[in-house]
Amino acid sequence: MKLWQKNIEVDKAVETFTIGKDRDMDLYLAAADILGSMAHITMLESIGLLTANEFSALFAELKSLYQTAIAGQFFIEEGIEDVHSQVELMLTRKLGDIGKKIHSGRSRNDQILLDLKLFTRDAIQKVAEKVSSLADLLLAQSERYKDILMPGYTHLQVAMPSSFGLWFGAYAESLTDDLLLLQAAYKICNRNPLGSAAGYGSSFPLNRQMTTDLLGFDSMDYNVVYAQMGRGKMERTVGFAFAGIAATLSKLAYDACLYNSQNFGFIKLPDQFTTGSSIMPHKKNPDVFELTRAKCNRIQAIPQELTLIINNLPSGYFRDFQLTKEIFLPSFDELTDCLDMVSLMIRSIEVNTHILDDDRYSLIFSVEKVNKLVEQGVPFRDAYKQVGMEIETGHFVPDKQVHHTHEGSIGKLCTTQIAELKAAHIAGFGFEKVSQAIQQLLR
Repeated sequence: MKLWQKNIEVDKAVETFTIGKDRDMDLYLAAADILGSMAHITMLESIGLLTANEFSALFAELKSLYQTAIAGQFFIEEGIEDVHSQVELMLTRKLGDIGKKIHSGRSRNDQILLDLKLFTRDAIQKVAEKVSSLADLLLAQSERYKDILMPGYTHLQVAMPSSFGLWFGAYAESLTDDLLLLQAAYKICNRNPLGSAAGYGSSFPLNRQMTTDLLGFDSMDYNVVYAQMGRGKMERTVGFAFAGIAATLSKLAYDACLYNSQNFGFIKLPDQFTTGSSIMPHKKNPDVFELTRAKCNRIQAIPQELTLIINNLPSGYFRDFQLTKEIFLPSFDELTDCLDMVSLMIRSIEVNTHILDDDRYSLIFSVEKVNKLVEQGVPFRDAYKQVGMEIETGHFVPDKQVHHTHEGSIGKLCTTQIAELKAAHIAGFGFEKVSQAIQQLLR
């Protein structure tokens, strides 16, 4: 079944090529497609394109299909082109010609735009909640290990005193900033394209504000041409937000691999979270962090992949957009898997509490000595030279007591402020408004 087919049979090779992976990708969108149709027919009944009885029959059947979809039991039959065709076919089988009326006033163009936005909006919420939970875990570890010192590095050379409090907390704050970018992507996503049809509106007196309210959108995409221009743009914007989160996770994974190695020995993963070698019996490999690093680096390529597909297209719809789904939709599963595994690792990590007992790290306290001389009235350049000469002649004796008191330092981690900032970012998404609207629609 094809919603556009008339009397001409399409060449099978052409059909296979043009459908591509749509049927597989559209399974991601089934619940969203049905939910959008529920809002659409509610609006159609209000403007007289459906009778009250037709609406009741359609709504009841769509609600049943929605429960099937969210239970993961919806499938697209062989020979059916996409999720839109499957839903309409199932309605028509059950209700006859009434099922054919749900497409009035819309095109597959705005239907897929709506599906993508509804799916993405829901999936972003799940990602945001996982990012928030990981940030909370990192902040808890920051407080737990706030007094455990470790060396900080520049150029991969031992540099100055750091702490596990700083290390864990830094990644929590990085994720907090990532949430702000994700919130911006969510806001761009959370606008209603329904009613733009093929990108030029409709002669039906559609009530676009009604479907906007029914689906809990912040607003509609007002200009119908722009609504269609948003195809690919929304996905790329979300891709950039995902890339920010992935970059944070990738850097954390790299640190963990480095710090877990015998040459560093800063952290240790429980044996059950490592893998072995087929030839070296002593090996305990941090494969989870290595795969996280690789997967997150792949996620960071998503905005560029999408750009290369959509970058040279004029306004209007083109079939090129079909390929964006193959890049975009699976990325949610991959990112959430990485977030889950990093959370598991961070919760179980063991910290070396005696790193700085090793004399190889003594020189990280050189700046502390310079600063103490400055506090005693020695000009900074003279103090720097004096300590430098002590190091060169082998007379430097470190004082391993560190007293940092300014905001964000070893002695004042500001974990409370980071947590408050994160909470404000989460509140800024406005998830509750969407949830209330969808619950009301389903009732």
